[in-house]
Amino acid sequence: MQTTLVILAAGMGSRFGGLKQLSAINKNGETIMDYAVFDAVRVGFTKIVFVIRKTFETEFTTIVTDKFKKYIDIELVFQDIADLPGKFTVNNRIKPWGTGHAIWSARKVVTSNFAVINADDFYGFESLKQIHEQLIAMKETSIQELCMIGFRLKNTLSANGGVSRGICEIDKSANLLSIIEKTNIISKNNTIYNIEDTAVIPLNENSIVSMNMFGLTPRIFRYFGIEFENFLEEYANDEKREFYLPEVINTLVTIGNSKVKVIPTNAKWFGMTYKEDEEIVKLTIRKLTQSGSYPSLLWPQSN
Repeated sequence: MQTTLVILAAGMGSRFGGLKQLSAINKNGETIMDYAVFDAVRVGFTKIVFVIRKTFETEFTTIVTDKFKKYIDIELVFQDIADLPGKFTVNNRIKPWGTGHAIWSARKVVTSNFAVINADDFYGFESLKQIHEQLIAMKETSIQELCMIGFRLKNTLSANGGVSRGICEIDKSANLLSIIEKTNIISKNNTIYNIEDTAVIPLNENSIVSMNMFGLTPRIFRYFGIEFENFLEEYANDEKREFYLPEVINTLVTIGNSKVKVIPTNAKWFGMTYKEDEEIVKLTIRKLTQSGSYPSLLWPQSN
């Protein structure tokens, strides 16, 4: 069975201060995405789709995709602000429309069941293995059975600032009931808080959260189009508002179109939300390499 891994790599990295998805995290110049693709090949994915911006296509190809294109089918998709449905047009917007729009941007090239991940987050072999196994069992022609990997909130925080996470409510059968995006989640004095405007709300450290690691079917693109149109009807002229992937999933679950099986993991997240996170990522990768989880050079035939 064909399976695709869609890697969302079009973000502007405003908190990081640059193109964090292209930052080298080892002495060979490899990125977090290299490790994701390495694991994807190991677990059996047959295609990788990168969603990027046209402005850094050449740099992205040189730094990232040229290294492993002989190992797996690779395709680039451009997230274009002007790629809008129906009657809508771009006004003064500069910021990308968000992760939901990034997924919709891949609608013409993804024809199999697919998993989604962020380019700047490290998910690891086991998580990709778990979601790939679930993709194999899902029907391509339906959106009734989807899945996601659920992380513990306490395992997904940055020591260098607030993070955004999708807080999940789950039933006794491990099906998703709701997912609500929360911004600016921090840990202080052994308690986790969500700080928004003047509200300071404590959160359960063991809450299941989304890290945008979903298992979806190609049928879902139709619904992303519908929800994006609904979003634009209300926010087309809002230059900061984003169309989030978890919001689409939440809508599909709420109206009863989809069941999303939540596959829990106790894995500890690491990634590059802030520039200061970079050294932690490099240190963690060195430890994983020293333990034998990864070779010192992921793509030896390219050198």
